[in-house]
Amino acid sequence: MSITEVFTLFGGLGFFLYGMKLMSEGLEKAAGAKMRGILEFFTQNRFIGMVVGIVFTAIIQSSNATTVMVVSFVNSGLMTLMQATGVILGANIGTTVTGQLIAFNLSDIAPLVVIIGVIMVMFSKKQNVNVKKIGEVILGFGILFMGLRIMGESMEAVKSSPAVLEFLSSLKSPFSAILVGFLITAVLQSSSATVGIILLMVSQGLLAFTICPFMILGCNIGSCVSALAAGLSGKKDAKRAALIHFLFNVIGSLIMFIILMVALKPITDGLIYMSGGNLARAVANVHTLMKVFEVAMLFPFMGWIVKATYKIVPGKDEVQEDEYELQYIGKGNILAPTTAFSNGIHEIEHMGKVALSNLKISMRALCELGEKDIEEVYRREKYIDFLNRKITDYLVKVNEIELPLADARLIGGLFHVVNDIERIGDHAENFADSAKDRIERGIGFSDKAKKQLQDMTEEVVKILEYSLEMFTHRDPKHMQDILKLEDDIDERERKLQRAHVKRLTKNKCTPEAGMLFSDTISGLERVADHATNIAFAIMAPDGNETGDEEDED
Repeated sequence: MSITEVFTLFGGLGFFLYGMKLMSEGLEKAAGAKMRGILEFFTQNRFIGMVVGIVFTAIIQSSNATTVMVVSFVNSGLMTLMQATGVILGANIGTTVTGQLIAFNLSDIAPLVVIIGVIMVMFSKKQNVNVKKIGEVILGFGILFMGLRIMGESMEAVKSSPAVLEFLSSLKSPFSAILVGFLITAVLQSSSATVGIILLMVSQGLLAFTICPFMILGCNIGSCVSALAAGLSGKKDAKRAALIHFLFNVIGSLIMFIILMVALKPITDGLIYMSGGNLARAVANVHTLMKVFEVAMLFPFMGWIVKATYKIVPGKDEVQEDEYELQYIGKGNILAPTTAFSNGIHEIEHMGKVALSNLKISMRALCELGEKDIEEVYRREKYIDFLNRKITDYLVKVNEIELPLADARLIGGLFHVVNDIERIGDHAENFADSAKDRIERGIGFSDKAKKQLQDMTEEVVKILEYSLEMFTHRDPKHMQDILKLEDDIDERERKLQRAHVKRLTKNKCTPEAGMLFSDTISGLERVADHATNIAFAIMAPDGNETGDEEDED
């Protein structure tokens, strides 16, 4: 086997891997956001979660992407371990679809598929981003089969290489076959790619079909490497989710190994017969059937496997005494394209709830003059500033990675939302300053003034609650409530300002009290404006707000 033939073989492998990557990433970008939403919604039931996992993995052509996403969800608290088990099981079946596609051997039409993909990618208009991404999927599909064709042609030379044939003959041992399957998958980080290579080698007569099931067992274990790596730096539940994937594959592979050792010939003969004598199809079928059998066998016992992960990773995550911590995007979370946007949304929601709580405390402090409340507002404001910095830094990093199209369109709006929430926090701090000023200067508010501030605060709190819910879930059910509340708050502010001027002209309040009262109701009206901005920030495709002007505080 000459150097040229070796380079050709590896060049074909490069085409194959790049085509698979391009196809997988294109599908993930085009459908990742919608599929993620389905994944979050339909995982309450383990069986339904398994079905969703099958469909999701079959679409994006990557069990690694699915399991890493699940680990990320568990790490962020968006999915429980029991919910994760169903999706992980489904991902193991869904990943076999790639092998079934490869077995069709569409190498002859691969050049045509490539040119169609190239035309879609190069000549689609900028606004037709979906067409471009679908073009990438088609292009990847064509490149994958061109790579297979190149590898197949170059493998003809392998048959004349004594060294290679001697190595392949050594794979007659089941243990060595498992080891090779594991190593190839761990390096390529794709069990589908390894199955594709096995399928091609069997077709070329370089591997005996009887050894393929054992190599696929090695693939099953090697496919856990990415999820284990993703969970290493995560929280304990993230580590457990990765371990569920690992234990399922190890236990399933061990049982299959025993079955194969006992009845290898009947199983392989039956698969070849079922596949019509087509060895490539038989390899794809053995991969699929083994996964289906493992899932069916272990599904009832997943509760035990979850309990085993608690034995391997005992205890709970240490609660940090430091108040400045992130819940969803902190240290140990995985910056995965399909979950980065979702995690950012939930962290911003958390920041919004802190700001909302601070608003309530600051207004209580202003009306009741509680010094502990004032100090609590200042403490929380520092936390809000911390969240503002960390979330903004995170969004900058997210903006630099390849996101699903639906997420990429909306990421700009998140920067505006963080800014609006930070401004709300500033207003709460201003109200606490006013409360402190009242205490130090002995400024009094009438009972009527306090009642007016409390009533306005209730409306502002309500619009902010609605806005955070609409922002987080992108559910417009409160849209009309928000618009009506904004109009009501604007009208209330105008009426209170007019009444305030009348009181001043009749000497019913001091200028100092009047100034604080006027500034407070203006500040509350500004908070309502920011709340409206938050509600509509990512509802529009361009991620812009509804057009309310930001204040210059």
